[in-house]
Amino acid sequence: MAVRLTSLLTALFLCPYAQAQGNGRCGAGKDLVVQALERAGPQSSTAEFMDALQLLKRASALCSDLGDAWYYRSLVEVKLGHAGLAKFAADQARLVGSEAQEQGLQPFDLATPLLVAARGVPMRSALPAAPTSAARPAQKWALVVGISRFSDRNVPSLNYTANDAQAFARLLLDPGIGQFRSENVHVLTDSQATTKAIKQELNWIARHAQTQDMVVIYVATHGFPRALDSVGGLNYLMTYDTEMGSAQQPDEDALFATAFPMVDLTTSVASRMQSLRTLVVLDTCYSGGAVHAGGRMMSPGLANAAPSEETLKRMSAGTGRMVFAASREDEQSLESATLKHGYFTYFLLKRLTDAKGAAPLSQIYASVAKDVSDQVAAEGLHQNPVMDRSSEEADFSLASAPGH
Repeated sequence: MAVRLTSLLTALFLCPYAQAQGNGRCGAGKDLVVQALERAGPQSSTAEFMDALQLLKRASALCSDLGDAWYYRSLVEVKLGHAGLAKFAADQARLVGSEAQEQGLQPFDLATPLLVAARGVPMRSALPAAPTSAARPAQKWALVVGISRFSDRNVPSLNYTANDAQAFARLLLDPGIGQFRSENVHVLTDSQATTKAIKQELNWIARHAQTQDMVVIYVATHGFPRALDSVGGLNYLMTYDTEMGSAQQPDEDALFATAFPMVDLTTSVASRMQSLRTLVVLDTCYSGGAVHAGGRMMSPGLANAAPSEETLKRMSAGTGRMVFAASREDEQSLESATLKHGYFTYFLLKRLTDAKGAAPLSQIYASVAKDVSDQVAAEGLHQNPVMDRSSEEADFSLASAPGH
């Protein structure tokens, strides 16, 4: 049995300006952009946007050719009513090149409306009607990611994450359970699951999934926070090509430049997925084989973490969002050598299979949460899965037609 632990990345050491410019990655500047996106979202206050603006200014000063910093800076300036400054920043982004600008990312706008039920009128009635016969038939889309092996040997291997992902994908494709079409389920495991590939696949879903469709995103890998005073909880996910550097003293610049920012997933779900039926499953894992005296993973300052409550709330913003996390942010998660799965994924697969995918996901979660808590308690430990959703009306089953 391997243990998935919650800990902290103790410090962020900004790279000198010349070094950041010279290495072409500007890892510290990229991390400042991530911090800015964590500070401000679609429902943020003016003060939060001001905080985000200061971080983006620092990022563009640290690394002047970081186009995304200029682009997001232009969007924040718009939110603050600074038209001239917004145009200047947008022009700079175009000059140096910004992937976010090219894709038209809008992290400060929700992809789905915030539906509020009128008195006496159920919220469901506010959802768009099922597609007519003339419309494209509603479809189901899924991205499944599981990483057990990493290109950087300083990143400890995981035991069952790739296996968990493959099993979850098979369940989605099962005609008696998930009923997803094979061409609509993309699976990334180990060497396939690079930071770039995950971003591309999220973009694939965002471009194809429409309002009446169903979207499922499953991720199992290492997750780690940035620092002791981090505002975003689980800030990064380890991808196959994440560079950590020395096992005893991680290279923060390389780490932040090559890992997958959790806020990118949050933004994709909240601001780009138009589907009114979206499920995100987060099972961030920890390999007990990497634990040494003191209970730390990889280095004295770097270990796994579950997503924070704030992360889950921001990801579920909008309409029709459900987010499952394997554990609370302040406790351990567990894997089982006997089951060959993480406990959370094992019981999720079991409950979905028993129900043939037809039970509402809120009921599935309730059963899984009890299964996991009871099982690990019997072993003298504790783990409590977490769910967040956009509203009580946000519920659906995997087997249901996605437009209903």
